[in-house]
Amino acid sequence: MNTSDASVETSSPEPRSDTRARRGREETADERADRRWQELIQEIRVTQTGVQILFGFLLTVVFTPHFQGLEQTDKTIYIVTVVLGALATGALIGPVAFHRIVSGRRIKPQAVVWASRLTFTGMVLLLATLTSALFLVLRAATHNGFVPWLVSTVVAWYLLCWFALPLWARYRLTDND
Repeated sequence: MNTSDASVETSSPEPRSDTRARRGREETADERADRRWQELIQEIRVTQTGVQILFGFLLTVVFTPHFQGLEQTDKTIYIVTVVLGALATGALIGPVAFHRIVSGRRIKPQAVVWASRLTFTGMVLLLATLTSALFLVLRAATHNGFVPWLVSTVVAWYLLCWFALPLWARYRLTDND
């Protein structure tokens, strides 16, 4: 390598294909666990807020006069929706309780793995809750045959945004190690 190459290399950002760029962060296991925990908590804050608002709203529906007039099928969908919302809420709050219970036990890397699993489970349950809630609302608003198609389209959009696009990026833009 000549001196002009060295100056270019140090003065410009490294290309993505450079070995050092692929190697990732140089951090200890504890530093990595701390960083991953902070990132996970930020993600959970976003989803927790949404699922808690949705769940709170769902809990009030049963006390409205309109609820008593719903068909039994719609009441069943409502019950399924509330149970899914409760499960999603539990899974998304779970990582905080998990961390609190194991804090100071020097198992943060394992806690991050379990908290990630709970968060992913919570997101899947949130998807099911949103699907069920949307289906119920659209059935109550209109009994047209296009409701399942509309809900399916929204679910496809969620699947694309939440899972397909990130998995595509993971496969196409990162190393598979």
